[in-house]
Amino acid sequence: MGRGGAQEVIELAEGDRFAVGGIVVEAVRALHDGRRHPFARSAASLGYLLGGPPNVYFAGDTDLFSGMSALAGRVDVAILPIWGWGPRLPAGHLDPVRAAEAVARVQPQIAVPIHWGTLRAWGAQRGLDPVAPARAFADAVRSKAPGTEVRILMPGQRTAL
Repeated sequence: MGRGGAQEVIELAEGDRFAVGGIVVEAVRALHDGRRHPFARSAASLGYLLGGPPNVYFAGDTDLFSGMSALAGRVDVAILPIWGWGPRLPAGHLDPVRAAEAVARVQPQIAVPIHWGTLRAWGAQRGLDPVAPARAFADAVRSKAPGTEVRILMPGQRTAL
């Protein structure tokens, strides 16, 4: 057993599937720089489709890309990053409006925004409402994908699927 408690680690490539109990994990494309720092070796960036039911799409760090439309009809719940940790988002990340466009492409019944409460507490971030990106996402989804329910979860909060 490793330090984190993992007994076995299975590395997946895009398109690979692996069953864990009654859930099939499928590695799907993500559009993000695969390096974790400037001198690191690049690795494929991935999202995951967890076959339930419900079928859950965890996008991981990604930018908007046309291939997201291929997930339409396969996803009940989409978990999408809608912000970053600084004042600007570099390529490979979604802002609230572009994440709502991803929802329109994927067409889930439920969308859960993540990676939005991580604003820095100094400099340009001081005084900003950390929930504002999640609210902006919900507003944009109402416009771009009105058939999708948005569930904004506060840290530690759960939701039933």
